[in-house]
Amino acid sequence: MPHIALITLVVRDYDEAIDFYTRALGFELAEDTDRGDGSRWVVVRPPGTTGGAASLLLARAKDDAQLASVGAQTGGRVGFFLHTEDFAGDHARMLAAGVRFLEEPRHEVYGSVAVFQDLYGNRWDLLQPAWVRPGCAGRSARLALRRGGPGRGNRFRTRKSPAS
Repeated sequence: MPHIALITLVVRDYDEAIDFYTRALGFELAEDTDRGDGSRWVVVRPPGTTGGAASLLLARAKDDAQLASVGAQTGGRVGFFLHTEDFAGDHARMLAAGVRFLEEPRHEVYGSVAVFQDLYGNRWDLLQPAWVRPGCAGRSARLALRRGGPGRGNRFRTRKSPAS
């Protein structure tokens, strides 16, 4: 089944981006391959990410137009959503690592959330969905996601039209 494997994030410098994502966010460096033309194939991902989940491809800006998009790739909107099973712990760890949060944590009906910026200014949500309890890892969390969370039914199911 086709799936999104990589999302490109244009960066100023490979090494500063690797440092931020691995040190401050706790991501793992999945690949860093010299392509022989001065560019590199650099992939980072949250720890424990499997091959079926999207990872970030860090791509160094090659010209002024690409450089101008660094930090503004989603027009100032939150463009990335980092799910967690331990909101309070990850929030505290990220603060200690120097991550800049733009707001205090909020507890909404859909979960606990706080907006933060990466080293370039891209906006991210740190989000613990309401249906994910601490320690609700792996298969049970994936099943809850497919079901739309507890008590919500499958929000992604195709509904038949009244005419069918």
